[in-house]
Amino acid sequence: MPWIKGEDCIGCGICVENCPVGTISLENDVAVIDMVNCIHCGICHDTCPKLAVRHDSEKIQDEVKSNIIKTKEFMHDCAKYLGDSKEKQKCLNRMIKHFNKEKIVMEKTLEKLQMLKKE
Repeated sequence: MPWIKGEDCIGCGICVENCPVGTISLENDVAVIDMVNCIHCGICHDTCPKLAVRHDSEKIQDEVKSNIIKTKEFMHDCAKYLGDSKEKQKCLNRMIKHFNKEKIVMEKTLEKLQMLKKE
């Protein structure tokens, strides 16, 4: 999914003008994408003269880091509120199950999307 690297955006509005569904606007001279209505066509990527429209694959490491931080917070809170340090490991195991489920959902989604290519 696209995102705008604000410090690279010069507010020229080219992406706004070229967005076929009107989901990009300028706020304080920086492009903003309405991700709820974005159709992920990629036109904004191709039209930005400063390459400020970025691909979300660049954020993978940040998302992983965020997941780890959040898991550690949950582990701490489970031990704190449930009164047992063993709860930390239980929480960790629940989070591992959660992310394994997310992985399975993604794998199955990718399988179905690949099947769309054959239709």
